[in-house]
Amino acid sequence: GSHQAATDYSTMSRQAPTVRSVLGRRGFSSASEICGRSYAASASQPARCGAGAYSSRSVCNLGGSRRISYGTGCFGEMGFGGAGYGNVAGGRMGLCGPRGYSICIDERLLKPLCVGVDPLEHEIRCQEKEQIKTLNTQFACFIDKVRFLEQQNKVLETKWGLLQQYVLPKKGKNLELYFENYICDLRKRLDCLLCEKQKLGSEECATSQLVEEFKCKYEEEINRRTTVENEFVALKKVRSSKYTNSYTGSRFIWEICHSLFSSINPQERAQVDRQLCDTSVIVKMDNNRDLDMESIIKNVECWYQEIAQKSKEEVDAFYQTRFQELQDKRGKYCDDLQSNKCEISELTRMIQKLQCELESVKKQVSCLQTSICDVEQRGDCALKDAREKHIELQNALQKAKDELACMLRDYQELLNVKLALDIEIATYKTLLEGEESRWVTPFPPVCLWPWQFLLPGEICSSRIFPGSQKLDLERIQRLWRPQGHH
Repeated sequence: GSHQAATDYSTMSRQAPTVRSVLGRRGFSSASEICGRSYAASASQPARCGAGAYSSRSVCNLGGSRRISYGTGCFGEMGFGGAGYGNVAGGRMGLCGPRGYSICIDERLLKPLCVGVDPLEHEIRCQEKEQIKTLNTQFACFIDKVRFLEQQNKVLETKWGLLQQYVLPKKGKNLELYFENYICDLRKRLDCLLCEKQKLGSEECATSQLVEEFKCKYEEEINRRTTVENEFVALKKVRSSKYTNSYTGSRFIWEICHSLFSSINPQERAQVDRQLCDTSVIVKMDNNRDLDMESIIKNVECWYQEIAQKSKEEVDAFYQTRFQELQDKRGKYCDDLQSNKCEISELTRMIQKLQCELESVKKQVSCLQTSICDVEQRGDCALKDAREKHIELQNALQKAKDELACMLRDYQELLNVKLALDIEIATYKTLLEGEESRWVTPFPPVCLWPWQFLLPGEICSSRIFPGSQKLDLERIQRLWRPQGHH
């Protein structure tokens, strides 16, 4: 009997699909017809505010027709009414009454039902399972991507933090302070080099002044040497002239003496003769009466020669001492000149060395300036690239989060759809079991629960029927029972 009822029920549901379920709409209706007896139940919304609607039409072999109206409101109003065998009777509970709708029963529903398993349902369920699996795999892939992006973001953040700590251990905010400090250090070094340059310039000026002074002294010494040499030549000339003059003087003296002797001898002889005439002298007479002029001349000449020789020796000694002094001064001046030349050569070498060092320092300064510019450019480029990468990562992370949110939303919608389908299947199963139980028992106990009049997604929701309670079973059975049984 239960198998036949299930078969009839599935046939009826295929032939006359009066069961409607629409997601997002709060309404549900069902109808069944068995063995020529009709039964209908409907739920309507009140005028003020409605929470849901449910209608059930069933026809069973009870010997008559019966209609049940049921309505709910937001304040718990409820109406109930029934009529049998074409007569209409109504009942009202609460503040607002129901609005019932008349139901026409299709005669085609009285035909026997053919219950069978729809093969499309299994395919649809398999497709739904495959779609859920693919969505789950996509969701897992997106979760993995998001985790990977988050890990990359954390790695980049740690790298960024380490770089900031390495560059700026105290205030590590950006690289500008590091480059500014580096530029300040280079400027300090440049200032030190400029100070050294000024110092070396002053030393160069001092050394150049010393060189000029030594040059002046050297020129003075050369001039003094030339003057001394000129004086020496003049003294030699004077000496030679004096020697000639002394020779001419001695000759003149000899001539004078000879002339004097030649002029004085006769007079002296006459005077001596006069003196001797008056005196008597015993004289040892020399037989040689002649005057030896040659010996006298020789004596005088020797005397003058001795005088000239003495004067010559004195002059030679004087000029020899003077020449020796001049030679000593010349050696001293030559030594001073040699030392000055050595100092000048050393100073020139030092000047060349300082000039080379200055050129190298200038080259280093230019290289440092170029390196500073290059470092600034590289730092700006690196900072710009890091910011762009950070922005790209943030955009990628935001995009991944948006995609994850979309996938979560789609997944939640699919879960809701799956839950709704499961609930609808459970509802259909419950209805089928109820129909089977009514088919087996002529007067089944009826228990109307609020969630039996809802959509599958609204079952077990207390906000639909606030304050709803289980209806009175005896009252419903009494209303459903035909009038002949009273």
